[in-house]
Amino acid sequence: MRRILTVIGARPQIIKAAPVSAALRQAGAQELLVHTGQHYDANMSDIFFQELGLPAPWRHLGIGSGTHGAQTGAMLAALETVMAEARPDWVLVYGDTNSTLAGALAAAKLHLPIAHVEAGLRSFNRLMPEEINRVLTDHMATLLLVPTDQAVACLRAEGIAGTQVQQVGDVMFDAALGFAALARTRSGILERLELRAKGYVLATLHRAENTDHPQRLGAILDGLAQVARTLPVLLPLHPRTRRILHDAGRSVPEGGIRVMEPVGYLDMVALERNAAVIATDSGGVQKEAFFHRVPCVTLRNETEWTELVALGWNRLQPPDSPEAVAAAVRAALGSSGQEGTPYGDGQTAPSIAALLTGSPR
Repeated sequence: MRRILTVIGARPQIIKAAPVSAALRQAGAQELLVHTGQHYDANMSDIFFQELGLPAPWRHLGIGSGTHGAQTGAMLAALETVMAEARPDWVLVYGDTNSTLAGALAAAKLHLPIAHVEAGLRSFNRLMPEEINRVLTDHMATLLLVPTDQAVACLRAEGIAGTQVQQVGDVMFDAALGFAALARTRSGILERLELRAKGYVLATLHRAENTDHPQRLGAILDGLAQVARTLPVLLPLHPRTRRILHDAGRSVPEGGIRVMEPVGYLDMVALERNAAVIATDSGGVQKEAFFHRVPCVTLRNETEWTELVALGWNRLQPPDSPEAVAAAVRAALGSSGQEGTPYGDGQTAPSIAALLTGSPR
């Protein structure tokens, strides 16, 4: 029986791990799930385990927040201990967070094989901590599980090619397909919030490149406030963003922006599916918007998911001014893109399980 040690720590990683965890169990593998505690708020972590059917973590490290160096260092030390105890056949990491980098570093130091889900993504912006994390993880990984053609090309340009690179598709597509029907039957969030389908904008905001720069943060919030004069804007506020606003002594502009606590995955799926437009700086939410065929405005200078821009479902808008943000959101209303299948066939999780266990798909 193959033993897979899976490292997760943030909300998007829990979503990605859910279908893969199920596929590993189906393939007869033993999975040891290790939660670093990078996201420790109940609304950002616990509810996802419950809704998505993930088993309780084998180990919860409880690292919590901190500076990048302190957080990554604490994770590295703790993960080294649990990996030395478990001696897994594979260490499986997801995405581009500090948990991803710490998991890969700990495994590399212990000479354990590393599999990286969402390998090969590049924004080409080294000021983003996520870009550093994903590049370093890719160059340590034994098996690079790649979602798109563009990601394969990026790895090839960095000298990473051959059988260690496996294009498997995007596991978030598996999750979207698997949980959309469940969200339709279980989530009543539109009724609770008295929202009309296609009658609101859904916004998310958490990336350091926006939240840590007062001018960009102000442009986004003030731009959304302009949109909210004519169309309600719903803003589930990330704990980190809430803390930054509190520390800066500022608040979300009053008016049509409805600020709320983060929601569970099924409620988020319902909100995404029924939004008129999604405005976000999240990588995962960009893709989920596409899966539900909802136009998206990405409030950044660049995106790793260039396929969505090429297909016309996503438009990039640097938050240079409130007017630019508001204009981009309004322009996206009622728009649509081309059809395409850049992220596979929704069978990424079984493909990953087969590669890790040596079993046929």
